[in-house]
Amino acid sequence: MSTQQPEQSPGKRMRKKELQQKILAFLDKDHKKAFNYKQIAFGIGATHPANRLDVINMLDELSAADEINEVSLGRYKAKANRGTENVGIFIRRSTGRNAVEIDDEHILVAERNSMHALNGDKVRVEVSASRKGQEPEAKVIEILEPKDQVFIGTLEVDKNYAALVTDSKYLASDIIIPRSKLKGGKNGDKAIARITVWRDDEKNPRGEVVDILGRKGENTAEMHAILAEFGLPYKYPENVENAANKIEAGITPEEVARREDFRNVTTFTIDPRDAKDFDDALSLRQLANGNWEVGVHIADVTHYVKPGSIIDKEAQSRATSVYLVDRTIPMLPEHLSNGICSLRPNEEKLTFSAIFEVDRNANVVNYRIGRTVIRSDRRFTYEEAQQIIETGEGEYAREINVLNDLAKQLRRKRYDAGALEFDRAEVRFDIDKDGKPVGVYFKESKDANKLIEEFMLLANLTVAESIGKVTDGKKAKTFVYRVHDNPDVEKISNFAMIASRFGYKVNVDGKAKEVNKSLNRMLKDVKGKGEENMLSILAIRSMAKAVYTTDNIGHYGLALDYYTHFTSPIRRYPDMMVHRLLAKYAEGSRSADKVKVDDQCKHSSDMEQLAANAERASIRYKQVEFMRDRLGQEYEGVISGVTEWGFYVELDENMCEGLVPVRDLADDYYDLDEKNYCLIGRKHHNRYTLGDRVKVQVARADLERKQLDFALIEDTGNPNRPKSLHPVNGNGGRNIPRHRSHGGNLRRKK
Repeated sequence: MSTQQPEQSPGKRMRKKELQQKILAFLDKDHKKAFNYKQIAFGIGATHPANRLDVINMLDELSAADEINEVSLGRYKAKANRGTENVGIFIRRSTGRNAVEIDDEHILVAERNSMHALNGDKVRVEVSASRKGQEPEAKVIEILEPKDQVFIGTLEVDKNYAALVTDSKYLASDIIIPRSKLKGGKNGDKAIARITVWRDDEKNPRGEVVDILGRKGENTAEMHAILAEFGLPYKYPENVENAANKIEAGITPEEVARREDFRNVTTFTIDPRDAKDFDDALSLRQLANGNWEVGVHIADVTHYVKPGSIIDKEAQSRATSVYLVDRTIPMLPEHLSNGICSLRPNEEKLTFSAIFEVDRNANVVNYRIGRTVIRSDRRFTYEEAQQIIETGEGEYAREINVLNDLAKQLRRKRYDAGALEFDRAEVRFDIDKDGKPVGVYFKESKDANKLIEEFMLLANLTVAESIGKVTDGKKAKTFVYRVHDNPDVEKISNFAMIASRFGYKVNVDGKAKEVNKSLNRMLKDVKGKGEENMLSILAIRSMAKAVYTTDNIGHYGLALDYYTHFTSPIRRYPDMMVHRLLAKYAEGSRSADKVKVDDQCKHSSDMEQLAANAERASIRYKQVEFMRDRLGQEYEGVISGVTEWGFYVELDENMCEGLVPVRDLADDYYDLDEKNYCLIGRKHHNRYTLGDRVKVQVARADLERKQLDFALIEDTGNPNRPKSLHPVNGNGGRNIPRHRSHGGNLRRKK
């Protein structure tokens, strides 16, 4: 955001000419940056309530008059006064709409002028002057820094020809592969290839196969292809596995003597039924004063994985374990993640622990953090622990119920302090031995899950406070924080508007605590209703993303001033970083190198996002695979997304999401109203709005694109929407005609 300060005192409404001059002057001051209307309004001091609309209208007028550039939706910058030559990043799209990004602005590049640059290449371009009513265009004149990249696809091989037909959204052309460069690949194999040369006079690039993933359509090949698509590793280097296999547990009397001994304290783990890497355990004992001592014991991974070792470098690069629908790709070799470091029952394990003394009201009286040794007495699944909570019977029932009671009190205090309460069911698939989805079920968070979550949160915030919270004007030492910024005002306001269509009020004008309490009230009220899933997703989307950083700004969603990740070092590298910093500072060492730690924080945040994208892609693949056997079947659902190419529908029965393409809405020509999240027919004024209930038929299931297409059968509407906004057909009813093929008469939005 610009550091320019407001130029006008609040309360005064600007005249149109003054407003225009101030907007142009503001954008000219920082002409390389793009701003949204709120940043511009703040920067020019347009704080009068009426100025909000004035600024929006003026920006539209200036953009239409070609006085400023709208570089992306709702973001504006000064008209470029650039020379003919510039340097930028090339953006290639399989649709052919290539561009170069220069100072946040995207300038079109025709394929004939691209020099066959690839997506992400740093290029020098020659920019043509823009003419009124036309977008400027650029011509690539030099590729300065090619981006190293590979492409995933299916091999087509016959006696005269071989090529990789790519799945990439960044490349429309097949890659020609010389037979000597096939690496044993055969027709129909899923493969990874890189481009070796792409001559100016050739339509297709030439390349070589990097790896063969397996046969197209085979589950493992397709899952590995998803990982490779996001640049994530799909197999473990043999030399790293070998190094890990040489590590021994090493729980010697000398090592135990250096640690606090919890081997005779009641301790257990509670994890998903298919988990193999148990990186956290809880212990419980009652103290002489009647208080409870709760131990949160975390696998001491950094005792075994030394900085700079081959194992550490691999873990640092991966930064996280990746969880696809049917498999886990671990950050650490299996010998460590599922063996030595996993807190398996009846085995002595080295741990790093946060030990709390809490009273009966779950107030933390005291705590200590240090290295320990434990022996877990029992491994519980969440289902087993939940049954004990519900019945009061079973092994360690007293301990589990005491912990559950304390956890509920801790949770209530968090919510009273303003923490957000997202509790959305997750879709999961029952997979057969071949990886095929045969059923769908929903994973819900119950008391047993929340019990573990609450004590992990307590450990994480306490560890963060132990380093970050300093007194007497002292400077905190460099540390890894998990931060969550305040939500964007515009996003949360848009969400409140959508929620209001369903009859829910979300307060967006108060303090963070009041806003969050309002959100929690809405999330509670929507529970069990048809719109629950959609509104929960949109509420999450309105929030900022949590990231790792050395600059602590607190955690908005948890309503905490200090927070970190300490409790999962088997699967997250930042937790390993935290363990090392704790040990370093406990020895009295100086503050760590902030720049170095922050670089790794950024890498970890980036890898976390890639892993999440891969997980979502695997879910989409399984959804399409599951629904492929249900072509022609009809389902009810809710509109969960609206775009210019159609609207997405999430089915009630299985939470699978598919697209109703605008090209199939042949009764009218539809325009996107982004502000109101709807498609509107020009002639009949039919509306398809986010949250509307619809009935659809499964029309297409494209595994290559991981996309479902639905045909609209009926719009059952939004009961809270005014009657005048309901779609109508020519007969005055709310139902629209059944889907049918319209061939060449189809009209659609370009």
